[in-house]
Amino acid sequence: MVRVGIIGGSGLYELLENPRIVRLDTPFGHCDVQLGELAGEEVAFIPRHGTSHRLPPYKVNYKANLYALNMLEVERIIATNAVGSINPALEPGTIVIPHDFIDMTKCRDVTFYDGETTIKVRGREVSGVVHVSMTPYTYCPEIRASIIEAAEHMGLGVRDGGVYVCTEGNRFETPAEIRAFSILGGDIVGMTGCPEASLARELAICYASISVVTNYAAGVSGAVKLTQGEVIEIFSRKIQDISRLIEETIRRIPKRRECPCKDALSEYLK
Repeated sequence: MVRVGIIGGSGLYELLENPRIVRLDTPFGHCDVQLGELAGEEVAFIPRHGTSHRLPPYKVNYKANLYALNMLEVERIIATNAVGSINPALEPGTIVIPHDFIDMTKCRDVTFYDGETTIKVRGREVSGVVHVSMTPYTYCPEIRASIIEAAEHMGLGVRDGGVYVCTEGNRFETPAEIRAFSILGGDIVGMTGCPEASLARELAICYASISVVTNYAAGVSGAVKLTQGEVIEIFSRKIQDISRLIEETIRRIPKRRECPCKDALSEYLK
């Protein structure tokens, strides 16, 4: 059993000590998982966009990634995302620990439970049409609390809370879209947070995200053209902080789960 899994992107590929690659064949495709040591325990790491960072957000096999961690009996997932700022108060370089999301994606496979497929969760079969709740907490409160405590211990400033808006990509959002997301209550915008978070909940796995603001979203700070290079550059500057934050968080995540996430499938596993 591997207790903690990490799903991340560029710059985190060398996060683990003594890494080895394990290929897992899931019902939804294969997934290469890196297993190694971090914070004194074995940890699983999945590079969301592939080891060569060639998968665009809409082509990421979120279901295979999450199910592979389920096969390893992972209980906790820490994810990282590069995001744009909808809220002008969140300037580039800010680290946000979101507490809720709005899913604006259009074409993604968003559920394990299609009414036909049978999957296994903790060794027990689940099938049919399953409805999981994202309340009372959209993201795991225990992981979120551990991230914030770790950041305080490190003297690293983070924003406790924010609404993550997930868009389809690959293009960046229009100014009109960003204005609409702001009206809906969005604080940050990215392309990888969904359906990752809800798929974790469908497997009763705890999930929380560390989001790094790399830019102001369209129209928030004047008519400045956004480039992918700028996003990568700013995210890269924060890699060391994020790596240390993940390591310190793992040390602080409770070994025993007391959060509601673990009970997401309770009525279906009777």
